[in-house]
Amino acid sequence: MSDVRQHADDIHDQFSDHLDVDIDDVEQRLTTLVDEYKVPMDEARRSVTNHYLEEAGLEREDIAGGGSEAANVEDVDEPEQWIDLTAKVIELWEPRSDSIAQVGLLGDPTGTIKFTKWAKSDLPSLEEGGVYSLQNVVTDEYQGRYSVKLNSTTVVEELDEELEVGDDTSEVEGALVDMQSGSGLIKRCPKDDCTRVLQNGRCNEHGEVEGEFDLRIKGVLDDGIDAHEVIFDKDATEELTGISLEEAKDMAMDALDTTVVADEIIEKIVGTYYRIEGPTFGRYVLADNVEELDGPVDAEALLIKARSM
Repeated sequence: MSDVRQHADDIHDQFSDHLDVDIDDVEQRLTTLVDEYKVPMDEARRSVTNHYLEEAGLEREDIAGGGSEAANVEDVDEPEQWIDLTAKVIELWEPRSDSIAQVGLLGDPTGTIKFTKWAKSDLPSLEEGGVYSLQNVVTDEYQGRYSVKLNSTTVVEELDEELEVGDDTSEVEGALVDMQSGSGLIKRCPKDDCTRVLQNGRCNEHGEVEGEFDLRIKGVLDDGIDAHEVIFDKDATEELTGISLEEAKDMAMDALDTTVVADEIIEKIVGTYYRIEGPTFGRYVLADNVEELDGPVDAEALLIKARSM
């Protein structure tokens, strides 16, 4: 079976209970995007899936993930993966939207992760301190922080057992040697609980949308031995740079160019030593606590070193 045919077969299986989908039609749509328009397969697959979601009047969380696999919290390192978790409910938070039934923190021996349970999924309530087998949940990502979503296809089973929860906090120290693309003033999808970063005004899931501005830094911290990828959210970026989100928007408007914000941030932070503490999600350390340290830095030499890694 060809690679395109396999992807078409997966999409067909996802919609077989909702639409009369012709697998040849699915394959043709994928082939057109990949061969004629040179769209990467993962983007082509999302585009075709979105077409059938719209045709069926469904949300992405309403369709099965094409087979989920058992995973630990530490294994979650990319969005839109379908997995099975056994985890303990650490705490529950107040939902910020009527579309969300429950939101909180799950944990297993490898770490912790946020979860969201959709109101329309009609799933049983999870209790703080309870241990659950959660089959067929979908992963998501926001500012390097991964989460899982419980949906109408999720199977929830409460387990009569104890589960030790691990600590995934990291502390790294070194020179901030580079700032990656996707830093500075960015726009996110405004749809409920999406917040994906827009690319050329498009959200991978919701298409063209009127984005909402946000501020972040994706940096590389060099401790002399290893390079650590670090993410600073809006609050951490504002504190680190002294540039507020409103000031960043004004800078971009005056210059008619959002890249001036990233350029200004680079001038302020690259070549400075920091001690950063926060949870680790995938390959990123999320900067919850930041302390500036003294240290002589040859910024140009560090940049050359970082870009050669």
